[in-house]
Amino acid sequence: MSADASYDYVVVGAGSAGCVLAGRLSEDPDVRVCLIEAGREDGADLTRIPSGAALLQQSEYDWDYDTSEEPSCGGRRIYLPRGKVLGGTSVLNGMVYARGNSADYDGWGQPGWTYRDLLPYFKLAEDNERGESVYHGTGGPLGVSDGWYRSPATSAFVAAALEAGFAANPDFSGPTQEGFGFYQITGRAGERCSAATAYLHPAIDRPNLTVRTRTLAERVFFEDGRAAGVSARAGGERVTIRATREVVLAAGGYNSPQLLMLSGVGPADPLRTAGIPVVADLPMVGQNLQDHPQCWLVFTHSLPVSLALVGDPRSVRQYEADRTGPLASNGPEAGGFVRTGLSPDPDVQFHAVAASLAENRAAGAGPHAFSMAPCILAPRSRGSVTLVSADPTTKPIIRHNYFAASADLDAMVAGLRIGLEIAKQDALAPYTETPAQLPASDSDADLRAYARRHAQTCFHPGGTCAMGEVVDADLRVIGVDGLRVVDMSVMPTIVRGNPNAPVIAIAERAADLIRGKAQTPGAATASR
Repeated sequence: MSADASYDYVVVGAGSAGCVLAGRLSEDPDVRVCLIEAGREDGADLTRIPSGAALLQQSEYDWDYDTSEEPSCGGRRIYLPRGKVLGGTSVLNGMVYARGNSADYDGWGQPGWTYRDLLPYFKLAEDNERGESVYHGTGGPLGVSDGWYRSPATSAFVAAALEAGFAANPDFSGPTQEGFGFYQITGRAGERCSAATAYLHPAIDRPNLTVRTRTLAERVFFEDGRAAGVSARAGGERVTIRATREVVLAAGGYNSPQLLMLSGVGPADPLRTAGIPVVADLPMVGQNLQDHPQCWLVFTHSLPVSLALVGDPRSVRQYEADRTGPLASNGPEAGGFVRTGLSPDPDVQFHAVAASLAENRAAGAGPHAFSMAPCILAPRSRGSVTLVSADPTTKPIIRHNYFAASADLDAMVAGLRIGLEIAKQDALAPYTETPAQLPASDSDADLRAYARRHAQTCFHPGGTCAMGEVVDADLRVIGVDGLRVVDMSVMPTIVRGNPNAPVIAIAERAADLIRGKAQTPGAATASR
């Protein structure tokens, strides 16, 4: 690689959005695309085996972030896993395919981004094994399947939720979101279908696509007010990668605002304090940080059925034979969406896992266990991502301010009460034999204390480069030319659900915007 390579488009970050952009933009053989990823390739077995994701956390595949001391969580620092690999966090996540609520997109108030506008892109991306319908597509790059393993405990969880009076829902991405059931997952033929598997691998041999792994983007550089390329470091060598058309940041809710600020785009005074020349004064870069906090209720039991069996030789042989068994579990096999009465739309989501998640990760050994967690879907608390220094290798300061808004704590208390009620049902009794991590009681005081003590991330950070504040409705960074952001950071408010599918749909539409092929807002079909 020369020290001054040139492309039409330079995409920074090979996560869910970056893989879509690289795959779609390089469909035009006359366009040269370079995709830059700080992490490594995704060829290891653990990146394909659904239950392997937990073992990738705090490894070389993970940025291994954590929050600063969270004021409303007893000053705890909370671990924040983020994928540092081709495919990004779609390699580390629970594979849940759930689009969020249509009201989320409609509430953004941005032309071209209503649910009606995005539905064609959701369908365009999908290859859903259930077939074509009003809500789902087939033939797209992203494999969407029903789960290949349903543990007895998560099956009992769904039965218990219905026993407690909640509705059944066979499709959380269909006509209604509310209710309980089994999640569809991003997988195909018993293996994880990450964004890299779906979009990048089929394009990898195109002569007009260059993929640079283990290459850390240090800053975007500008010429005459226009983004002209990216300065990066690879193997101790600094390289300059020029973009003749656009630079697109797809580095996620933490890294995209960090890179903007390192490049001089952000709040002017802090940038000057850090010694970074100001290119564009955008005070909201890194602000408006949102996440779905979750809080696990954990039980152990004596039945020899749980994800503690993933390391058993019999489970390994079963998965090798036909891609079934505990190793085929995505973790959060089942869940649900409920209204606590504090919102007109579902405001709490549940995930259920046949393992102990006392430390927010599934264990491959230890006692047989069952965990379920309510998470807050429409948080009102806002945090921030800020720079420590102008050194791009220094992790940013991340503070989510979980429960800074009292309404969020109220919603978590309501969610914990619902979880405890589900746990009391007869259907779930065999799997809730021994409390392992539970509140002291169901009093408001004990539930609030429990939430503050045990809240964790749901891996869903966004909002830090929001449309209307940092980027316009075409995702172009305000105040400069030739620069866009395409990832979860552009959401003004994060969606009520698991964001992998929404980010892929956003990137599908962004690819059309970049190529000038996007549908008129309100159109019913995508351009391909």
